[in-house]
Amino acid sequence: MADAIVVGAGPNGLVAANLLADAGWHVVVLEEQPWPGGAVRSDRGVDPRYVSDLFSSFHPLAAASPVIRSLGLEEFGLRWSHAPVVLAHPLSDGRCGLLHRDGDGNDGEPEAARLERMFGAHDARAWQRLTDRWDRLEPHLVDALLSPFPPLRSGAAIAARLRVAGLLELARFLALPVRRLAEEEFEGDAPGMLLAGCALHADLLPEAAGSGAFGWLMAMLGRRYGWPVPVGGASALTDALVRRLESRGGEVHCGRPVREVVVRDGRALGVRTADGCGHRARRAVLADTAATALYGGLVAPEHLPARLRRDLRRFEWDFATVKVDWALSGPIPWEAPAAGRAGTVHLGADLDELGDWAHQVRTDRLPARPFALLGQMTVADPTRSPAGTESAWAYTHVPQRIKADLGPDGITGRWDTREGEAMADRLEEQVERFAPGFRSRVTARRVLTPPVLQGLDGNLVGGALDGGTAAPHQQLFLRPTPGTAGPRTPIERLYLASAAAHPGGGVHGACGANAARAALNAYRRSPARFLPSGPDPRG
Repeated sequence: MADAIVVGAGPNGLVAANLLADAGWHVVVLEEQPWPGGAVRSDRGVDPRYVSDLFSSFHPLAAASPVIRSLGLEEFGLRWSHAPVVLAHPLSDGRCGLLHRDGDGNDGEPEAARLERMFGAHDARAWQRLTDRWDRLEPHLVDALLSPFPPLRSGAAIAARLRVAGLLELARFLALPVRRLAEEEFEGDAPGMLLAGCALHADLLPEAAGSGAFGWLMAMLGRRYGWPVPVGGASALTDALVRRLESRGGEVHCGRPVREVVVRDGRALGVRTADGCGHRARRAVLADTAATALYGGLVAPEHLPARLRRDLRRFEWDFATVKVDWALSGPIPWEAPAAGRAGTVHLGADLDELGDWAHQVRTDRLPARPFALLGQMTVADPTRSPAGTESAWAYTHVPQRIKADLGPDGITGRWDTREGEAMADRLEEQVERFAPGFRSRVTARRVLTPPVLQGLDGNLVGGALDGGTAAPHQQLFLRPTPGTAGPRTPIERLYLASAAAHPGGGVHGACGANAARAALNAYRRSPARFLPSGPDPRG
């Protein structure tokens, strides 16, 4: 019998399991897929000589996350690698905005001089103001974002640094749309495009409140920590988490889909798997699952309050995703050569194009010209493909429901083979626009449509990557629904440990860590209530 059962071996589930094991608990992780990792996995499915990350690739939040850093995963085989340039955003006139990690790529050139060379004197000073704001708040801002809400300790530290006037200024700054932030701060296009591209990693329009803060956060994480990749593929991060857990007596069982959380008298006693077997949990059950899969799925509706069932009908997913993996015979032939040194490249000509794309997706229309996020994996980690070649990918967001295709292909959202290939062609055309000759270097490709993504990881419902929208109406104490903020659920001893809980999507482990700490705190307060009692789920 386990002290805790964790449903799902994604990064949040594995982080939670490690923290519980560190506290001396016997932890069993049950994973539906044949492999652990959730959305942190790699394979050689495009070409046996090339390593491709199936889902997430670059991990700035993992590098910044206090909980992941505290696990000492380097002792269990994890190594990080960085591209020479964190991020590039080619512009339509051949120029290119670049984001560097502190100390990288300077070749002895002072930071101020490099910024002025890239952005011009005015915009270099404006960018420096943004970095100064980050430096003033670090590390408390990241701690506040990843801590349970409300973040009392880190919030108090920020308040002490800024005082009242500074807090009011920060509140306005954090509410700015990224378009407005770029208009207020910059004269040229490049720095604003770097921020806007970062903001569009989430389902936030450039005109949406908070998109400026999100773009600034991602850019500043890149400046401070880089956007690193695990050497050898994303699975190296998962493998390190599994090895660490097993070294502490934890167990990970794959190919064991959970079909029910067994609830008696308002308490979670364990789980039942698809083979009919019951698994008892003496102290807690933690679910690294989508909110919709837990509430009304694993937990039967009759165990849930009427308000939660009603609120869950209003739960909003983030955008769906189409991703293409490529094996390339050579480096991507960028018109702006500097883009070839970046791990990540954002593809969209200007802020209006990005805004139009986001608005079209938000209104359920499939754009003719997709904004693309492209990863040059061999640039970031030379082990990913043979010398002189490139392992690359690109993804774009698409509507969860397609009402109209603004392109020529008549894509409806069935996402059959024809529609997937047509969307992949559309993505390749966008790359070709900034890198003429790109398509001649494609030797193999793989198309991952929304149904394929969900089939590979059930938490990516409809191809949504972040466990629910990043919009303010479903964040902080409103995530996943009002009244269920954080890891606690209406069921005693049951905790939500996925990106559906605060602080949401990203490979930072905070959702799992928050759930593990909530379970530990509850047990410490009342250990007698967690002794084996009641009906055995195996019976």
